[in-house]
Amino acid sequence: MQDEYRTVARAGTHETEINRSRFLCALAPAATEKEAQEFVAAVRKEHADATHNCWAYVIGADASVQKASDDGEPGGTAGLPMLQMLLRRDMRYVVAVVTRYYGGVKLGAGGLIRAYGGAVGEALDAVGTRTRRRYRLATVTVDHQRAGKTQNDLRSTGREVRDVRYGEAVVIEIALPDADVAAFRGWLADATAGTAVFELGGEAYGDV
Repeated sequence: MQDEYRTVARAGTHETEINRSRFLCALAPAATEKEAQEFVAAVRKEHADATHNCWAYVIGADASVQKASDDGEPGGTAGLPMLQMLLRRDMRYVVAVVTRYYGGVKLGAGGLIRAYGGAVGEALDAVGTRTRRRYRLATVTVDHQRAGKTQNDLRSTGREVRDVRYGEAVVIEIALPDADVAAFRGWLADATAGTAVFELGGEAYGDV
């Protein structure tokens, strides 16, 4: 798995005009290929009267799914430049749709490539991006007497407390960077006089 990846901070749209043609780039985070396709379909429906609705998406922290469409523009002048811009910016789990309303002036192949790629780049700048990092999920089990102090100590040292479950003991779910696991074991033993039980779980991504 990749240690970290970047994606868009939120869904958003940015418009630019080139030689009287309007280019509207809609961006959105997409966790799956299905989500990306649904977003493309929604934008196409919203702009059914547009000349073209070209799209590209990258799914997977390792960019395992990469797809693009020129939607009637000359081959390789729209979807591919959009995809290349997403990859150049290290974007993952993201979908982009550039809607073009033709303004009567032909741009030529080079002009189209710059227009579609540029529309995505400008939209990324306008909407903003965020970095997500891979964490190990883990649980800390302590008795009720130590639970409150342990939670406070975790938060004060910048640890991410994801969940707290109360039963015969208190189970605190946390997320740790892989590199911190060994040091954390030592810190936890000191902080709880060796009474806490620490168990590593699976992996997940969280905001940096």
